[in-house]
Amino acid sequence: MKFLGNIFWLLLGGIIIAFIYYMVGLLMCITIVGIPFGIQLFKLGTYSLWPFGHELVDGPNEPGCLSTVMNLIWILLGWWEIAALHLVFGLIFCVTIVGIPFGLQHFKMALGSIFPFGKQIQ
Repeated sequence: MKFLGNIFWLLLGGIIIAFIYYMVGLLMCITIVGIPFGIQLFKLGTYSLWPFGHELVDGPNEPGCLSTVMNLIWILLGWWEIAALHLVFGLIFCVTIVGIPFGLQHFKMALGSIFPFGKQIQ
């Protein structure tokens, strides 16, 4: 069932979301200062390709001091807009009964995209 959910996810826009995450991640990796942010975008892009059957969980010894500071910088630089978009898409998908599983995935992605540092895909 997870495989089928992931296929429908890709067809309903998951591939576009992952592509955007990867492209912005590449742009962020142009500068040395942007590399940590680019890595987090790659992580979110990978999670957005196959969200069914996977979770974003805290890594070992997380949240730590460095990941908390980086998450604060992430939010202050305006990356909270990604979480807002995932919330909007989640609400749109939850309008229909068939879209509820996809809406729930967007809600999980919103939480992961507001605090990405210290998270890992499991």
